[in-house]
Amino acid sequence: MPGRKLDEVFMRLAIREARKGLGKTLPNPAVGAVLVRNDQLISKGWHRAAGSAHAEIEALRKAPKPAGCTLYVTLEPCSTHGRTPPCTQAIIEAGISRVVYGATDPNPSHAGRAKKILQKAGIEVSSGVLAEECSAINAAWNKWIATGLPFVTAKVGMSLDGRIASFPGRRWITSEAARADAMKLRARCDAILVGAETVRVDNPSLTIRGIAKATQPWRVIWSRSGILPLNSTILTDEFRERTLVFTGKTLKSILRDLAKRGVHHVLIEGGGRTHGEAFKKGLVDRIVFYVAPVLLGGDVASIGGIGEMNISLANPSYKKIGPDLRIEAEVLPVS
Repeated sequence: MPGRKLDEVFMRLAIREARKGLGKTLPNPAVGAVLVRNDQLISKGWHRAAGSAHAEIEALRKAPKPAGCTLYVTLEPCSTHGRTPPCTQAIIEAGISRVVYGATDPNPSHAGRAKKILQKAGIEVSSGVLAEECSAINAAWNKWIATGLPFVTAKVGMSLDGRIASFPGRRWITSEAARADAMKLRARCDAILVGAETVRVDNPSLTIRGIAKATQPWRVIWSRSGILPLNSTILTDEFRERTLVFTGKTLKSILRDLAKRGVHHVLIEGGGRTHGEAFKKGLVDRIVFYVAPVLLGGDVASIGGIGEMNISLANPSYKKIGPDLRIEAEVLPVS
């Protein structure tokens, strides 16, 4: 198998490892690594949590004799001392002969630095292998590093006619299967944001259910008045210390505040006014809409505002979840 193709095979294994860390590594990126000798897999590693061993270090520790191996890693190895020592030094000391990494560190002060350090130590370095796929793993972290704002996903569960308020007696619009699928979104984000009216009307818990060992994201309420029912679930349950209420602030200022707390990925779950404002201000990066095969009518639209925006989407994907349709797409910048 040609060298480049073989590199892609092993990088895909590293990508698989990296995805194990999604939603668990805040404020660090999710990274995967594999060690290879003579085209044979020797060990694997992934970054499990901030302060724990980086993916490269875990792979090195699992290898009986790492010297002479090729290391594949989804993100350029760290070259500075943070919570842990730089991976570049560990790679050099382990006697690795070649390093192949996918995405370059988006931090301008770090980008390409590892390559220079490793090459100076006599290690062969190849970069950019499956770079787009590797970078996509950490889309939220990349934006946080580059802009000081979190990545924003707008999630909506709605009827076929775009309504999010059901008739009395019907608690859910989408199916149980769709709601279970949406829990995976919550498990991969750092904060869930809703408007105060959603809290008043629906009294949501905004917790993660059915996923073992998931970290509860921050629960963020955007309110004009700050007046909320004191018995609201998110103000009284076991995760009440993970609830933040912002009063009289713009959505962008709230997102910037969350970013300063280390939040990389915000999931906006409603309601219509909150979604409408987020889209109007160009704050949304991705949509995940669950569309149920029902018609509800009424005035409560999934995206508030009439004729106020013209949002274009890119790279849409569609998947049937139970009886519902999940639509995902990237949101193009507002011109």
